[in-house]
Amino acid sequence: MNSIYLDHAATTPIDPQVLSVMNTVQADVFGNPSSIHSFGRQARFHLDEARHTMAQTINAQDKEIIFTSGGTEADNLALIGTALANEHKGRHIITTAIEHHATLHTAEYLEKNGFEVTYLPVDEQGLVHLDEVDKALRADTILVSVMYVNNETGVIQPVKEIASMLVDHQAFFHTDAVQAFGLIDIDVKKDGIDLLSVSAHKINGPKGIGFLYAGEDVLLETLQHGGEQERKHRGGTENMGGVAGFKTAVEIMGNTKRARSDLYEGYKTLFLEVLEEENIPFRLNGSVKTTVPTILNISFPGTQVESVLINLDLEGVAASSGSACTAGSVEPSHVLSAMYGSDDSRTTNSIRFSFGFANHEKNVADAARRTAKVMHRLMKKGGAGS
Repeated sequence: MNSIYLDHAATTPIDPQVLSVMNTVQADVFGNPSSIHSFGRQARFHLDEARHTMAQTINAQDKEIIFTSGGTEADNLALIGTALANEHKGRHIITTAIEHHATLHTAEYLEKNGFEVTYLPVDEQGLVHLDEVDKALRADTILVSVMYVNNETGVIQPVKEIASMLVDHQAFFHTDAVQAFGLIDIDVKKDGIDLLSVSAHKINGPKGIGFLYAGEDVLLETLQHGGEQERKHRGGTENMGGVAGFKTAVEIMGNTKRARSDLYEGYKTLFLEVLEEENIPFRLNGSVKTTVPTILNISFPGTQVESVLINLDLEGVAASSGSACTAGSVEPSHVLSAMYGSDDSRTTNSIRFSFGFANHEKNVADAARRTAKVMHRLMKKGGAGS
């Protein structure tokens, strides 16, 4: 039985072209890009070319791209760096209750260090309302951070509209675009985005590399001290293999974005159609119309996340959930709890299926049939602990 990977929102398989470029660069471009000799200049050329590629994808300037170790570091630098550099103007920050933990835990850290954080609620579709943003904004607000696409539900937030509310306000606007980059067209200048986080391993690139876009007018405190790399924002010798792989992944993404988006939308529709044909009762978390094509979050009444994931794995289907399964207990998804309330059964019976590079029509349909088989078995047995 072949295993089927439906967890691309967690990480994506690396594209063979990306791997080939990385191997070449690791072997042949080993100089330190800070060195002035020919080996260093060769590495610097590759680094500058990659930075330019990243900037072009979001209509930024090259100098506004800071390479990081991934989305988590980019989120940390955006929130902590901006908070520390701007606390003379205020100590109030706004974010949402459904952010990735890279943002939520960073916000909690800032709270422990004297900053005040407002966590915006969402409706049952997982959407932030603009009036909630307006209500939370204060004269001493220095940063608003709202993720572009939720990693659990795939719901697209009204990022452009929120950014436009801050045009005449001192607060900078940050968005975690890790799940949006490669699917949604982003123009940081036109969209009013001051800070934006991206990670390579979500677009078939390598793990351990990402970037933070920080507009040239953003005051940003350096968190990682050492050399003067990344225009003094992040000391340390750059990950040249990762940077080269990231650049290739972005180039491939640019050439295939529209076709892939349509393809994954078809996979999502097919998966749901098979479940319906198999008479599986389910509910969608987040409207299909307001979600990206890659993510499908489904509630299966009468089941428990833990047993569903174990049984799916036994059937060769890799999926995931926002719930944390530890020592036989399930911690409800914080995202679904924000949408429905912590006592709602959907917080502990919902599974995330996410499509991408490892899929094709046949294995998506097969995965849906295997999922139906699991659900029939679990629902027959009562769902829990089966």
